[in-house]
Amino acid sequence: MISEPELEGGAPFGTTEVLTEEREPRPRRSVPRPLWALGGALAASALWAGGLYAYDAGRPDGGVDLGGFQGVEDLCERAGLKGLGMVLGERGATGPGPFLDDPVLSESSCSVTYGRGDREQSVEVRYTLHKGADPGIEFAARAKHEGLLLPVAGVGEQAFFGDRGEDGGTLRVLDGQAVVQLDLYRSWYENEDGETVDQGALDLSGIDVPMTQDALELLAALKK
Repeated sequence: MISEPELEGGAPFGTTEVLTEEREPRPRRSVPRPLWALGGALAASALWAGGLYAYDAGRPDGGVDLGGFQGVEDLCERAGLKGLGMVLGERGATGPGPFLDDPVLSESSCSVTYGRGDREQSVEVRYTLHKGADPGIEFAARAKHEGLLLPVAGVGEQAFFGDRGEDGGTLRVLDGQAVVQLDLYRSWYENEDGETVDQGALDLSGIDVPMTQDALELLAALKK
């Protein structure tokens, strides 16, 4: 048989007194918060407000920081491409592509020809400004998947180049929320019978160097 629990020394627990009459509740004492706690709360509030201000500074409608980049419709005028011009020859016709200006995305493109006759080459410029999502999350993975395997230093945050030898190459650059891509294509011609004729190609070895220079100048022009 289990006996009633006892305190050390053998004395049994006392029974609890049952109150039968109502008693006035005791007034609750307010304990002042320590000054260090109040100061910490104020400091945290100030830091949060400062961080919020820094987050919103320079961002349209409190959105993503675009770093000075803006959507442009006149991409052909901004893309001087002087470096490629030194290699490919005289700049010829330009053709602006469609312009997309949306609250979450801005896109524009431009095609440019260089040289004449059998030495004509085509360059396509693409500019995408991501106003919502972060393009850096998948930039490297997507570039490598598309065959742009050579990392390029000294331009933007990340850059990759895909070498197609005599057929040209592609340079894609990420700078903050902006992505710029330069594509160089070798031109082909058809004879009177409609057959594709290889007219010979320029030596495009090392073409990533002038393309990188042109990408740097274009990124700067897109912030003006």
